[in-house]
Amino acid sequence: MKAVDNRTIIYLDYQATTPLDPLVVEKMNPFWGDSFGNPHSSDHIIGWQAEKAVTAATESIANLIGADSDEVIFTSGATEANNLALLGLARRAPKQRHRILVSAIEHKCVLEAAQTLEKQMGLIVDTIPVGKQGRIDIDALERLLDDTVLVVSVMAVNNEIGTIQDIPKIASLLKSHDILFHCDAAQAPSAMDLRDLATHTDLASLSAHKIYGPQGIGALYICRDIQNQVEPLIYGGSQQRGLRSGTIPVALCVGMGVACDILTTSEITEERMRVAKYRDAFVELLQDSSFPVIVNGPNAEDRHPGNANLQFPNFDAHEILAALQPRLAASTGSACTSGTPQPSHVLRAIGLTKDQSESSIRFSFGRFTSNNEIEKAVLLVRETLDRLESESYRKSA
Repeated sequence: MKAVDNRTIIYLDYQATTPLDPLVVEKMNPFWGDSFGNPHSSDHIIGWQAEKAVTAATESIANLIGADSDEVIFTSGATEANNLALLGLARRAPKQRHRILVSAIEHKCVLEAAQTLEKQMGLIVDTIPVGKQGRIDIDALERLLDDTVLVVSVMAVNNEIGTIQDIPKIASLLKSHDILFHCDAAQAPSAMDLRDLATHTDLASLSAHKIYGPQGIGALYICRDIQNQVEPLIYGGSQQRGLRSGTIPVALCVGMGVACDILTTSEITEERMRVAKYRDAFVELLQDSSFPVIVNGPNAEDRHPGNANLQFPNFDAHEILAALQPRLAASTGSACTSGTPQPSHVLRAIGLTKDQSESSIRFSFGRFTSNNEIEKAVLLVRETLDRLESESYRKSA
């Protein structure tokens, strides 16, 4: 493959992964070199220095969600955190708590973890339906609740259509049945204020590479009162209070901590507004073109500020994206099973047909998106649609 200068590519796939913030890189750099210590080496100063850095990072993550630092467990990412939350709870669950509820638009790692428990342990997994905008059907959720439910898992912000859920309302419903609440919050920090997340949830998953931190590191918040109800997935040296053994990667932890610190500064509200403005401008300019463009999911005020899931009727999303390479990066947001592309389960859950789902693309914007990129991206998409349409006419002629 011919080498491409990534600096020339318009990057509109921030919900897949975010670029590293320069401050994150700066703060991580020492821990790739001189500050190389193992944070679990408790007998010397090199280990103490590493432990101090990890402790500071833990406090930064806890501060982001309104938790205490001893309630934060580092993982390899949100996928591991989601698995630890569901599998860990299920393996120590009382016999009468044999049901798990998950929303229809959860990330695949949550859905597949729940399905694994159904196959391996015989737990019952019920799906909570959503409306056309991706919001949880609260009445349907309430009907599913009883004293046999162990945990309900609902993501704070959807990764494909950007729907923001009413976490406090869901939490209040679960408390009356003493049901645990797990929230996949990987997409949430860039979209909303999370300072009360720990107040409303029992477990919450986070990922550094969705918030301008490094790949390969995430965290699971586990309320102190229920940590003895979670069976670890990884055994070894009993690190992290025995909930997740293994040497903690100091540099990655530091990077995640700095990324969280940035999200708690006063400038973050302005950033979200700026990103939403770029997103809205992109959508409006595309809708002014000669091709119909339909927005999938919620209204702008109820969705991630950087999310635009757009449907291009009579076009194939993969063909559009392929034709845009290597100039613009976006994604369909659909999952692949055994190498076979499948229509997005999220788009199908909100009522889209197979054809509508397969003509949809997720464009996502972020901290480093510029107005110039928006204008160029709109022109590229318009030109691509023109070219694909003319090629289609030639083929049919």
